[in-house]
Amino acid sequence: MKGTAPGPASGPASGPASRPEPVLRAVGLSKTFGQTTAVADLGFDLARGESLGIVGESGSGKSTTARMLVGLERPDTGAVEFPGVVPEGGRPGGRLTGRQRARAIQMIFQDPYQSFDPRVRIGDAIAEPLRLHTTMSRRARLAKVAALLDQVGLTGRQGRALPRELSGGQRQRAAIARALGIEPSILVLDEAVAALDVSIQAQVIALLNEIRTETGVAFVFVSHDLGVVRYLTDRVLVMRAGRVVDSGETEALLARPRHPYTRLLLDSVPVPGWDLDRLARDRRDLAALAES
Repeated sequence: MKGTAPGPASGPASGPASRPEPVLRAVGLSKTFGQTTAVADLGFDLARGESLGIVGESGSGKSTTARMLVGLERPDTGAVEFPGVVPEGGRPGGRLTGRQRARAIQMIFQDPYQSFDPRVRIGDAIAEPLRLHTTMSRRARLAKVAALLDQVGLTGRQGRALPRELSGGQRQRAAIARALGIEPSILVLDEAVAALDVSIQAQVIALLNEIRTETGVAFVFVSHDLGVVRYLTDRVLVMRAGRVVDSGETEALLARPRHPYTRLLLDSVPVPGWDLDRLARDRRDLAALAES
């Protein structure tokens, strides 16, 4: 069963008026690379404690969207807004500094090994954002790192290890600890469990649900894995060729998809006893639809 989070994540909203002020608002985001449109006029709100899934095949625009949210890509048009954060100088509509944005939103990447400098011990890597973004003393940072390691199920000994000395699952737990250190309102997870084996995936997913319940942090969860999306998210946006083609509450959308692309994505998920001939046909249909 999916974990229960604060706020709107505990159940579907009854209408626009019932949704609280968002912690993040994407407004008309568009991005092109040369002649290729990666994202076109994308918009959504994200409430405190909510988990939003963004799904689609490779090339659908979901990772470009994630990178625009955290500021790694600048949109050609549109904006990413953080309604609860007052821009430096207090000017309404002013641009956030890089430090303000980092305090509001953090990203966890697919490859936990590439997320760390191989020469830096895990505890020091977790402490670095605290040094950059807070006025904590060294003693306070050490105590915070110990608490973060414990929160994600790691030990002090593992905090003294180099990245290569930890397993993939342990490194991803460390990446989560580092992202949580400065207490952001939003975590963007870009295929964050895709590189882990199935048993470790389950442990990390359970950890993420626990963290969302305990802290009220909101998630934007980017994935091609609809099974993981079903477990971790409250709402889903389905992207195809840079555009949202389907959206809704997770359980309702996956039970009754409206767009043929969503149905093909669901039909392409193998299950025990799957008809492999049908799977091959559906994948050919999906590829043809993606190219049309």
